[in-house]
Amino acid sequence: MDKVVELLLSSTYAIAFTGAGISTASGIPDFRGKEGLWKKYSPEIASIDYFRRDPKGFWEFYSTRMRGLFNAKPNEAHYALARLEKMGLIKYVITQNIDGLHQKAGSTNVIELHGTMQKSYCSSCFRQYDSREVLKMIDRGNLPPKCSCGGVIRPDVVLFGEAVKDIDFAVRIAYESDLVLVVGSSLTVYPANLIPQIVKEERGGSLIIINADETPLDGEADVIIREPIEIALPRIVEKIEEKIKQ
Repeated sequence: MDKVVELLLSSTYAIAFTGAGISTASGIPDFRGKEGLWKKYSPEIASIDYFRRDPKGFWEFYSTRMRGLFNAKPNEAHYALARLEKMGLIKYVITQNIDGLHQKAGSTNVIELHGTMQKSYCSSCFRQYDSREVLKMIDRGNLPPKCSCGGVIRPDVVLFGEAVKDIDFAVRIAYESDLVLVVGSSLTVYPANLIPQIVKEERGGSLIIINADETPLDGEADVIIREPIEIALPRIVEKIEEKIKQ
């Protein structure tokens, strides 16, 4: 952890790259871990093809997932990243998550590569909806929920088979960075996993990985921490704050 503190304090443009693992302490299951979502469901249920083929079945799954995300609260790891941003040590949080917990914790420069559960839109006319309003439609028996134009409403998230959002912007940020703090990501999902690779391999920057399981980039990492994220990150921030006061 002292090495992480040293690297963060000496960096000039550090970014964080987060995955589902940062939110498990908030009660949100990850995807590929021991209790991961894809151990219980087929990933196909979160694909654009499945949505088009069976929007009712899609929403039966997604409405349950949405309610869980809306009830979740940021944990100490989310707050720690927000503190690092406030201190000027983290410039951006680039996340694969759709739960909005980074923003709830106070992070402002957040790039959501896979969209957000907070919003939904009509798949025909693209009218925007607050996802909470969509859940109310479902509660009234409208399954799948439909727009006034008759089109089926969908969550504003990236489904399997669709292109990620803001990847060009995220790549530009990565090319400016000299350190990437990977938090809770398996680093197996393309093209999101290009971000840490660019910082390490193209920019020659530092790579710090805080994750429960091994990742394909472990061999290139400057530091790997296997402690629970919600414990490790706050401790790192506390050490930085102590260092700054000296």
